Amino acid sequence: MSQPGQRLFNLLPALYRMTDAQLSPGGNAPGPLQSLLMVIEEQLAVLADDLDQLYDDQFIETCAPWVIPYIGDLIGYQPVHGVATALASPRAEVAHTISFRRRKGTILVLEQLARDVTGWGAHAMEVFKVLATTQYTKSVRPLNHYSPDLRRWQIREYVDTSFDGIAHKSDVRQIGTGGGRYNIQNIGIFLWSLNAYSLTKVTATPVDSSGQFYRFNPLGVDMPLFNNPVSQGSNIAAAALPVNVPDRLRRTVLCNDIQSGAGAVYYGAGNSLALYLNNTLLNPYQIQVCNLSGGDGSWANVPAAGSQYAACIDPELGRIALPPLAAGSAKPSLQASFYFGFNGDMGGGEYPRTDSFTIQPQTPAFPFPDTANPSRYATLQDALNFATKNAGANLQAAVEIAGSDVYEPSKIYAAGSTTLQANVPAGMTLELRAADGSRPALILNSEFTVEGAANSIFALNGLLITYVPSSAGAAAPVALVHVPAAATNLLSQLQLTHCTLVPGQTGLVTEVSGLQLLVQKSILGPMRVQQLATAKLADSIVDAGGATAVAYANLDGSSSGGGSLTLEGCTVIGKIHATLFALISDSIVLAQLAAADTWTASLWADRRQQGCIRFSYVPASAVLPRQFECIQQSPTVSPPIFYSLRYGDPGYAKLLPSTSDAIWRGADDGGEMGAFHFVLASLRETDLRVRLQEYLPVGLEFGILYQN
Repeated sequence: MSQPGQRLFNLLPALYRMTDAQLSPGGNAPGPLQSLLMVIEEQLAVLADDLDQLYDDQFIETCAPWVIPYIGDLIGYQPVHGVATALASPRAEVAHTISFRRRKGTILVLEQLARDVTGWGAHAMEVFKVLATTQYTKSVRPLNHYSPDLRRWQIREYVDTSFDGIAHKSDVRQIGTGGGRYNIQNIGIFLWSLNAYSLTKVTATPVDSSGQFYRFNPLGVDMPLFNNPVSQGSNIAAAALPVNVPDRLRRTVLCNDIQSGAGAVYYGAGNSLALYLNNTLLNPYQIQVCNLSGGDGSWANVPAAGSQYAACIDPELGRIALPPLAAGSAKPSLQASFYFGFNGDMGGGEYPRTDSFTIQPQTPAFPFPDTANPSRYATLQDALNFATKNAGANLQAAVEIAGSDVYEPSKIYAAGSTTLQANVPAGMTLELRAADGSRPALILNSEFTVEGAANSIFALNGLLITYVPSSAGAAAPVALVHVPAAATNLLSQLQLTHCTLVPGQTGLVTEVSGLQLLVQKSILGPMRVQQLATAKLADSIVDAGGATAVAYANLDGSSSGGGSLTLEGCTVIGKIHATLFALISDSIVLAQLAAADTWTASLWADRRQQGCIRFSYVPASAVLPRQFECIQQSPTVSPPIFYSLRYGDPGYAKLLPSTSDAIWRGADDGGEMGAFHFVLASLRETDLRVRLQEYLPVGLEFGILYQN
């Protein structure tokens, strides 16, 4: 390959090239003339590159990043926050704008915008199509009857939803303010802001010892099942149907679906729901969908002995009923794969979590249950002990639980023991985690005790942990996770990431001074933290069960404050007393004093000279350090409004969009306060409103209507 500058130099007559070579300092070094031409050719190359880039900058596919906003400005593109994944690339968003403009004003463009901009399930509806009007003979809508056809179950099932087919009288109130819906100029943008999260091959929870009644929920409580939405593709060619959005599974919808047999879209392996009896997938014709409502022991529509159906399912309550067992028959093995609804990636689930692992996947983990032959350990306690002894020179070990099944005490405790304990050697990092794509549930009969030597770290990731007493009247443990005080307990750091310590009992007690407690994207009950420890929580929920209960305090729960506390994007339900609020940001604290309370305030810091509270909602009469842009509870201030504060509900701790904008858009980045700040729901809605204004036909109005 010729040297730089050789091309121009070769164009010179041979005489000049020979003379220049004679003037060379020696060897193969270029002469003075060739050196000059090298400098000139270098600048010509820069000019050529600039000309090539100038041509490339004419097209959005090849232009430089700094040119993207200028091309967008030429076509009238308005930049948005870009929260949803589909908007993460400004280049792609500007490129799509051109194709959207060609379809401007069509209902499918509005639906695709709603889906792509928010990242949620969406359906756009021309509301005038369901108005009870005299129809124009050139545009007849045969299915739009003034009186509904009650023989069609779909009509009854979807009344007042996005898929409503009943004719309505006109409502002249504006749809944009949420007052009206049915008018000629109205476009309804329906959104499903909850997500459907999967649980695969989970052992159904028995209600009693009869072997006949079960619940899908590993915690043994009622829970609505959700539909796993079927994708409409990158470009929407047809309006969304109920199967395309993450909505609750309805009894009539599922019943109609399973009658399709092998053609079912809701039931079956890989679909929204699958039921396995004795490790065999039940076919749709073996299942009956019915209403199993009623108190335990008196469920309605329970199958009789000799029923032609192997199981009855109630998707709205999350219940399963089997025919009565024959005398002497063994209890069946019943597993289910299903979807539940929740607002974000928090508390554990089968969503990706690899980036949150304390010990990265490059370090091999010890699997549980053990996959080696012969088996090295039989219980979870044995696995922790084995990992501790075989950590290797890097002093890092992880025990990884595969699958989303329920682990009873017999699979957790070592033989002859009723306790689960982690003992971390000095300088070692030990992690107990769910495998990526798994959400196991640990059912404990006693507390999980964590101890460690100097500079040791223990981490929990992706687990759901709850307590069930071993016998009636058994004393409740101090906490689900307990770091006890002991002369040998010098644990340095405790991490909880994507975990759920089921509210309803004390979630965490740390008695070791100097301990650092780090909690991220987790849900837990009340916390008791020693005064000289520190707690940092981010994107998490602390639920004491009520505003007057104690959510965070010292070990005694009342007389003195707990260790230094940091809350970033958290929702706390209950009173807080800490020695210091290092930082409270983008958070909601729902707390109040009881009738005869001994506390000075429901949110109380002993040291007010340090720390800061910013962009947060705090209770009245709180004892706080300096504040910035906070909302304090008062009769003139609208409080946050939640769908539900009951753990297990799909809308748990989720703010309603009707919440005051001071809270709904009150975080430091314009997002919502509280535990789901990271979802940025209010910014997604803002982005959608900006986009819809660009593509809405003249004279029409739109309204955003949340369906869950």
